[in-house]
Amino acid sequence: MKKPIKIIMASPRGFCAGVDRAIEIVKTALTKYGAPIYVRHQIVHNKYVVEELESLGAVFVKSIDEVPDGAWVVFSAHGVAEKVENKAKHRGLPYIDAACPLVLKVHNQGQRAAKNNREVILIGHAGHPEVEGTLGRIPGKTYLVANVTDVNTLKVTNPDNLSYLTQTTLSVDDTRDIINALKSRFPNIEGPNLDDICYATQNRQTAARNVAKMVELLLVVGGKNSSNSNRLCEIGKSEGIPSYLIDDASMIDDAWVDGVSTIGVTAGASAPEVLVEGVIDKLKQLGEISVETLSGIEETMTFNLPKILK
Repeated sequence: MKKPIKIIMASPRGFCAGVDRAIEIVKTALTKYGAPIYVRHQIVHNKYVVEELESLGAVFVKSIDEVPDGAWVVFSAHGVAEKVENKAKHRGLPYIDAACPLVLKVHNQGQRAAKNNREVILIGHAGHPEVEGTLGRIPGKTYLVANVTDVNTLKVTNPDNLSYLTQTTLSVDDTRDIINALKSRFPNIEGPNLDDICYATQNRQTAARNVAKMVELLLVVGGKNSSNSNRLCEIGKSEGIPSYLIDDASMIDDAWVDGVSTIGVTAGASAPEVLVEGVIDKLKQLGEISVETLSGIEETMTFNLPKILK
């Protein structure tokens, strides 16, 4: 007889308003302008989503140079540097910016700081497209820090005239530590409240932590290159339980579930619910299961499509 397994689902989980909007932008552009539509960088960090859009006629490219003359281009939800947009303009390419409005908010904060002649410190991970886009939108001197050690070794031109910003998908706890270190070292530094970290990031992290306290194993559905999905997995590990980041159900190792009676399931902001359903179906094969969804914050935020697509 199969051992009963209780599955506790995090809520909220999966798609956020910014991801919903970005995917809808590509689909609407395909309907309005026809295939192919070229998308610079993965529209969101999820293999399933990318492959679905490719099947509809989207072509994903790493550089504007790969886009044929006259073709429509969509910029990813992570935002792009000004030089990328300028290159599209210079070539006369029609384009649509699918950057999440909350990422654009960070760009605007950085630009205001630079206009006031403040040097800007961005808390984030080098190489992440959101970070590259944000740094590429702020004129003047910028610095990137990823941890407290970076703060302690940072050399700035004017320590009394600094502002800080944060990548939207970082761990709230990690960000708090870095901000405290910045304020300790540079008492006059200015920056947004922690509330300005993406609402979806905060909500999914809170939900994941609540679930992790109740289970013996945490499964996080999301891409390996998804910053917010990686943070959810780290939260589970910080609570002292085995936690695994999986693309889909095919990555589940039966040995993970052996002897486990409670499993938590959540998903990063770029992971569709169909992949979560696949995980539940897979777990049904491993034991008699019951499913409970933990109550959490109800998200009602939506973002409008760009005017060009209305």
